[in-house]
Amino acid sequence: MRPAVFLDRDGTMIQDVGYLSRREDLQWFSWTIDAIRLLNRAGFVVCVTTNQGGVGLGFYEEQFVKDLHREMSETIAAAGGRVDGWYYCPHYPTAVIDALRMDCDCRKPKPGMIHQATSDFAIDLERSYVVGDKIGDVGLAAAVGAKGVLVRTGFGELELRRRDGAVPGATHVAPTLAEAAAWILLDAGFPKERA
Repeated sequence: MRPAVFLDRDGTMIQDVGYLSRREDLQWFSWTIDAIRLLNRAGFVVCVTTNQGGVGLGFYEEQFVKDLHREMSETIAAAGGRVDGWYYCPHYPTAVIDALRMDCDCRKPKPGMIHQATSDFAIDLERSYVVGDKIGDVGLAAAVGAKGVLVRTGFGELELRRRDGAVPGATHVAPTLAEAAAWILLDAGFPKERA
């Protein structure tokens, strides 16, 4: 079993522009792909877990999310990185689409997306990490017994201000995904001595 890093998408990997509904609004953080490559080289399973309630709210189609994730994967792969799995929750408690209006088990901080990932990959959750910019990401980590890392990008700085500089349950707070990845490697014991 391998450890995993579960990455939030909006505000962590890319700019949070609200409900991202147009390809031309995709804005990568400059450090994202380098961070993913570092995690790949260290042997982590890298997955993205993202709430996409905009589908249920009718702001964009589910196919848009799938197409965007395929394009993001291609961009990452072209630069030598890899996301092993993309997981998203299209539900929302007040969705305008009846089939998506529910209190599901996959909307963060509930653990459904990580349960999907563990059925796809042999993941050791006790050695895994969840990285994101919202309290829900930290809550997701707690729900599955992983370590939660809050980044200050996206809503992260606001989350810290709301809680007087400390987010209960966060194992670490990092300025960006790049620093989060570096901390994860150190926390996991890298660099490891070669035999």
